Amino acid sequence: MRGPARRLRAALTAALLAVLVLAGCSAPSEDPSAPPTSQATGFGFTSPDGTVRAWDVEERSEPLELTGTDFDGAPVDLAEHRGELVLLNTWYAACPPCRAEAADLVALDADYPELTLFGINGTDDAGTAEAFERRFEVTYPSIDDADGAALAALEGVVPISATPTTVLLDRKGRVAVRVVGMVDPGVVRPLVDALLAEAP
Repeated sequence: MRGPARRLRAALTAALLAVLVLAGCSAPSEDPSAPPTSQATGFGFTSPDGTVRAWDVEERSEPLELTGTDFDGAPVDLAEHRGELVLLNTWYAACPPCRAEAADLVALDADYPELTLFGINGTDDAGTAEAFERRFEVTYPSIDDADGAALAALEGVVPISATPTTVLLDRKGRVAVRVVGMVDPGVVRPLVDALLAEAP
């Protein structure tokens, strides 16, 4: 058990360092006298700008209950994916960072067969969403969230304050990571590796 724990800690440390480097390029805090928000306890951390948050195993809430249908009308139920890592990504077609991160998400889907991806789109109709998926060669389904039920389920667990937002669920279906804003592979991939290293 010591080997996987050491690998998990190393992966999370690498992700935190990447976030810290990226945060150096972001806008300064509104209150420069405020204490830093970065914290590292066990495997959990919050990035200095609050855009990336990882929860320790002991901090994770109950499994996320989320059902819906994709844009083809097929049912989606996260309970059927217990035992897998799941990535949820909120998006809409006219969102510039959503377009910019599409290739990185498709690459994640290709590179991590142990990871199940779902988009969540509450803005676009089926025609617009499917045109986006064709243009960017999206390989995973998206939940048609016109009624806002999927976002409501996420808001009950973790604050969703921007689109895109990406959430990683552990094998028990619990929220383990939240990334607000565009996915950075240098941050997200080490976090996926860290979750894969956790004991099933």
